Amino acid sequence: MTTSNNSTSYAADAEVVELCSELIRIDTTNYGNGKSNGERVAAEYVAAKLDEVGIESTIYESEPGRATLVAHWDGEDQDADPLLVHGHLDVVPADPKDWKVDPFAGEIFDGCVWGRGAVDMKDFDAMVLSVVRARQRAGVKPRRPVRLVFTADEEAGGVYGAQWLINNHPDTIADCTEAIGEVGGFSVTVKDDLRLYLIETAEKGMNWMRLKARGTAGHGSMVNTDNAVTNLVEAVTRIGSHEWPLRVTPTVREFLKTLEDLLGTELDPDDMTTTLAKLGSFSRMFGATIRNTANPTMLNAGYKVNVIPGDAEAHIDGRFLPGYEDEFYATIDELLGDKVQRETVVTDIALETEFSGGLVEAMKACVQAEDAQARFAPLLMSGGTDAKSWSRLGVRCFGFVPLQLPPELDFMGMFHGIDERVPTASLEFGSRVLDRFLSQA
Repeated sequence: MTTSNNSTSYAADAEVVELCSELIRIDTTNYGNGKSNGERVAAEYVAAKLDEVGIESTIYESEPGRATLVAHWDGEDQDADPLLVHGHLDVVPADPKDWKVDPFAGEIFDGCVWGRGAVDMKDFDAMVLSVVRARQRAGVKPRRPVRLVFTADEEAGGVYGAQWLINNHPDTIADCTEAIGEVGGFSVTVKDDLRLYLIETAEKGMNWMRLKARGTAGHGSMVNTDNAVTNLVEAVTRIGSHEWPLRVTPTVREFLKTLEDLLGTELDPDDMTTTLAKLGSFSRMFGATIRNTANPTMLNAGYKVNVIPGDAEAHIDGRFLPGYEDEFYATIDELLGDKVQRETVVTDIALETEFSGGLVEAMKACVQAEDAQARFAPLLMSGGTDAKSWSRLGVRCFGFVPLQLPPELDFMGMFHGIDERVPTASLEFGSRVLDRFLSQA
């Protein structure tokens, strides 16, 4: 039970488990290339839940079915700048044969809600709805106005979601100055019952690129020194095997200092090889945050075994650290050579903000009210979120989905993974923290 500043009692976490399960049961698979399921259905579900408690919303469609919802929630101080609270409604594909359960059944067992989107990110969507509905029923406003945004297409770069919204309806969030969304706020057990909550303050930039090689078509039995497939594969191999130099951003430097204090072990940011060896299980999560990356993900060439094709294509998932975009592109172009060209499929910026200020202090205080052992550090995320789009309008963005997690749960492995699930206790914890946060932020 939560008690607000005006002593009105309500349960901010009452509905969160049920809402998360219901959201998972709406199949919102995003297949990329403009193809998706269910985003309009999910947006209408959210609209109905908000409407039940007297909050009107608007649904925008970038294309038929590609729906993004925006709602205005009044605060106690209507002169304050609105806080943007955002989540996405789409999920990545899931093959049922690989799962213990139907990934779109939203089953609840073993103390968890199971299904695609349980951590990415229908958990936070459910937390937001649970808190908003509880506060509205109790007549308890947030401290400042809140802009609720539930987007389409985040899992494919936001072209039909957040990017489209800021390009076509920037007025919907133009007055917001700060935002919270994925990925951050979750706990990692450092030792015993000491938990480190990682709050995202930075993201790598992205460039999903298509590589094209042209060559001389011909008979598969003939000598061919201008084979498009060979030219492409050689370039892909150079890119995929390239060892990118280690780079330490301000966010990573501060993260290491915090972890060093907690572990009592020197973690020298200027000697990352030694430091990585000391990080143990942290190194898996940490490795992609200290270097640019470029991973080959798709290949396409040819149409018959005895025909040398004139064209061949590949796709690369490229990610660059804040401040190292120029280095990334210069390296890629050098590795491509002169026989392969690249073109951009989706690109977006890198982000980094300081781990300080009133919003950060509110996050810390509200988590510690529920977990007295909590400690905090900034997180640079190797992936990307809709925060990239909001930041183009000057919004300062943080990843804050507060979850106290059991130490044995491989939480980062749940993102886009098989048997994705979130503990029900973590959902309830997050709802209580979010409720406190909306009174203080």
